[in-house]
Amino acid sequence: MATLIHTLADHSDDVNYCAFSSSCLATCSLDKTIRVYSLSTFAELPYSPLQGHTYAVHCCCFSPSGRLLASCSTDGTAALWDTRDGRRLAELQQPGASPVRVCRFAPHASWLLAGAADGGLVLWNVQSLKLYRSGKVKDGSLMACAFSPNGHFFVTGSSSGDLTVWDDKMRCLYNEKAHDLGVTCCDISSHPVSDSENGFKYFQMASCGQDNQVKLWLILFADFLGVQLKYKCTLNGHSAPVLACAFSCDGQMIVSGSVDKCVIIYETNTGSTLHTLSQHTRYVTTCAFAPHSPLLATGSMDKTVHIWQLDLKQPCAGDTIENESKVAVEDWSEDDVSAWLCAQDLADFVGLFKMNNIDGKELLNLTKENLAKELKIESLGLCSKVLQKIEALRMTTISVSVPDEFLCPITRELMNDPVIATDGYSYEREAMENWLSKRRSSPMTNLPLHSLMLTPNRTLKMAISRWLETQQK
Repeated sequence: MATLIHTLADHSDDVNYCAFSSSCLATCSLDKTIRVYSLSTFAELPYSPLQGHTYAVHCCCFSPSGRLLASCSTDGTAALWDTRDGRRLAELQQPGASPVRVCRFAPHASWLLAGAADGGLVLWNVQSLKLYRSGKVKDGSLMACAFSPNGHFFVTGSSSGDLTVWDDKMRCLYNEKAHDLGVTCCDISSHPVSDSENGFKYFQMASCGQDNQVKLWLILFADFLGVQLKYKCTLNGHSAPVLACAFSCDGQMIVSGSVDKCVIIYETNTGSTLHTLSQHTRYVTTCAFAPHSPLLATGSMDKTVHIWQLDLKQPCAGDTIENESKVAVEDWSEDDVSAWLCAQDLADFVGLFKMNNIDGKELLNLTKENLAKELKIESLGLCSKVLQKIEALRMTTISVSVPDEFLCPITRELMNDPVIATDGYSYEREAMENWLSKRRSSPMTNLPLHSLMLTPNRTLKMAISRWLETQQK
């Protein structure tokens, strides 16, 4: 079922984390570097390794579109990198300069969540590179985090053993003592499951810890019902602390890695062990499934990353691109276009489109003449098939995403009557007035406001009006 097809051995110290985009694999290490590889050849990209962190890099993750890569380090920062050329776009300093242990992009890519050794967590606005919200767990260091599929909630895991559910306003909604000796990792499947007791849609969450266990949970994210977290079962098999766990993108499998040097792949529905992989010679610290191909990556303190080929039909490209499509098609990267081609059963054209640098804007402008003369697709049948798919995509591309600066930071809705508070940020008047009726702190920074005065932001209101007019044309 799982065949070792490649081993990456470029890091000079422990591998701490690995993450996939649709076309790349990123790995990070105690050696202070992040390395990025092509999935087509497993060759390291020309700009790799990424250097800039002054201490160990603990975690890395790609944005949903694959255009950004985030990393975090003992040096107290999270960094943002451009995956096209490896440029470092930003260095985000954790409040208190505590070592940053984990980072995750929200599914809509507007926020980056960073969790630190002092228990502090920060939501960064990726567009403005400003702190959006901050909070702190009641005890222990932040070791794990995962977003809900809609991005409005997230779960954190701490060294004290707690799983905590938060909303995007950084309000603590639920806390559960999950692993006696500390949580090491958690992941949430993007596919809902039905709960036979009440018919509501729950999502599955996996957590693992120092107690040698992988636990499965059912979690409900709903404003009208509140957050509900229900224990489902424990997956046994490891004989030592479990350091990593992850769902396959269709939610049908879970993989875990342990201090016992083993990787175990489970079937989610039954909890049965599908395969045990024991090729690493030291602790397995990280594992991840690829989103658009049947690949699994596992990293270890033996300084290597193993790439495994799973003997399965690719189950999830269409599901993943559905989430990716929240990004306006005209803003798609070349990787997004590749994912879309796979989802439309046009995977044979991925190499051709990449060779010609076809991104979202180019895709929407393709014609029969382009396909025949520039891309050299001479078959009339293939041209027609590609054009039909593109036309269907054009029909669904009705509007673009609302610019982030037009959204109220409190409600995340388009502002109608924007006002400026004394913290310098703009909010919807009604939402901010409701906020101030209960507290005198900034929704963006949590710092005290020296005045409750709200000033109409007429410039922003005019900009929103002009943008709305362009959407109606």
